[in-house]
Amino acid sequence: MKLAFIFPGQGAQKVGMGRALYDASKAARACFEEADAALGEPLGTLIFEGPQEKLTLTANTQPSILTVSVAAYRTLRELTDAVPDFVAGHSLGEFSALVASGAMSFADAVRTTRARGSFMQEAVPTGQGAMAAIMNKSPEEIADACARQASGEVVSPANFNAPGQIVVSGHAAAVKRVCDDLAAGGARVIPLAVSAPFHCALMAPAARGLAKVLEGVRFADPRPPVVTNVEAAPNADGSRVADLLVRQVVSPVRWTDSVRFMLDAGVTTFVELGPGNVLAGLVRRIERSATVVSVDTPKAAEEAARLLKGNT
Repeated sequence: MKLAFIFPGQGAQKVGMGRALYDASKAARACFEEADAALGEPLGTLIFEGPQEKLTLTANTQPSILTVSVAAYRTLRELTDAVPDFVAGHSLGEFSALVASGAMSFADAVRTTRARGSFMQEAVPTGQGAMAAIMNKSPEEIADACARQASGEVVSPANFNAPGQIVVSGHAAAVKRVCDDLAAGGARVIPLAVSAPFHCALMAPAARGLAKVLEGVRFADPRPPVVTNVEAAPNADGSRVADLLVRQVVSPVRWTDSVRFMLDAGVTTFVELGPGNVLAGLVRRIERSATVVSVDTPKAAEEAARLLKGNT
């Protein structure tokens, strides 16, 4: 049995997430304390008590989800020595994967995701960008619609989440034109409640800001390798991590291809570590026969540890 640990991205946040892990696991509790120290503020209090509107600010959401995800990972590691063959994360989740792989310290990841969230929020004035999920259209049909409807503005595929579920991102008017175009052709369209148009060319200022921050971060070789969003292929070279993270900000998240790579490499079991179970649902849409479990509570960690017995 080959194994992958996967980590969720922005959108999985909710007030109170991770509290059960904090209460039950010494390793998880230390994780929240380390995050507070890294930022010099009580991030854990915000995660546990809110308010929700403050938690959903991108600059807070990103280090918060990272912290809960790493807490879930460390809780599981208290219970099992199972070693994944690959780790991967959806957008922000790639930072959690890097921590799990030993490529990046947790404190550096907390500080970097706080900066990344701020840069991404500031890159586009509120209201000028948008994102929308498109159901039941092929990647080629969506790319063609983006090319037809751009009219000098930015609009492009941002997340290839699963077959029949692709997110587009860009200028708000251009995204609306693409949605109207595809809806007329039978697509189901869901506007997303996001604070900025992520993973498109409009994020170039955020990418430049992140590049400067990453100049001060030391990276080790990821062990196990990280299947990156940009390439949908494993990276085990620490010298490439910063460039891949910078490119990720303006590039689509190739989640479908990343999961298919791991499946083709022999992975049969995926453990989602962090708040919610969005990635588990996406993996099942990509491959119904895959075994997928989500870990965001002590009980779920215990169940996952039992499942992984023999994969040590």
